[in-house]
Amino acid sequence: MLAPVVTCLDLEGVLTPEIWLGVAEKTGIPELQVTTRDISDYDQLMKHRLDVLGQRHLKLSDITDVVADMKPLDGAADFLAWLRERCQVIILSDTYYDLVGPLMKQLNYPSIFCHTLQIDDEGYVRSYSLRQRDQKHHAVAAVKSLNFHVLAAGDSYNDVSMLKEAHAGFFFRPPDAICSEYPQFPVTRSYPELMEQLVAAGGLCP
Repeated sequence: MLAPVVTCLDLEGVLTPEIWLGVAEKTGIPELQVTTRDISDYDQLMKHRLDVLGQRHLKLSDITDVVADMKPLDGAADFLAWLRERCQVIILSDTYYDLVGPLMKQLNYPSIFCHTLQIDDEGYVRSYSLRQRDQKHHAVAAVKSLNFHVLAAGDSYNDVSMLKEAHAGFFFRPPDAICSEYPQFPVTRSYPELMEQLVAAGGLCP
């Protein structure tokens, strides 16, 4: 008999648009267009973002104003509701609790494990605190240790360790370069495709 299922999902690119791409578009700052799809070293990526924020004198409020106007990807809320009726779901993201509140509300407040930003008294983002390095991998390993059957889906370099650790891992709308580097993971391009893979891998009800 298959163990109870927990599905771990990335947030940005799987359920919501990329927050930093939204900030780049609204502010007209192209240097903020890079994401974990482009740079595999998360520390390098965040140092780049913090440098840009400092140079452009952007505050946390400038970022949260963008997030407040964002919507989940088309079909994401229905997909997540469908999945939560069939198994436990945990969002594993390298975003920050300081940013994602409005999006979590629109997704009916799923469980999310992410990180925190360090904000000074004037509202500027000075640094960031990782809850745990490679937290996606460690979270999946911990859930597996509780005798759950773990499925996972993500789209970026920072999801690869999560997909490797899960009993079954899937890409969702990844860049072609990542598909080529990690051909062992099935690629899905739509929520119905991902649902079909999750049903097969987890023994979920269609």
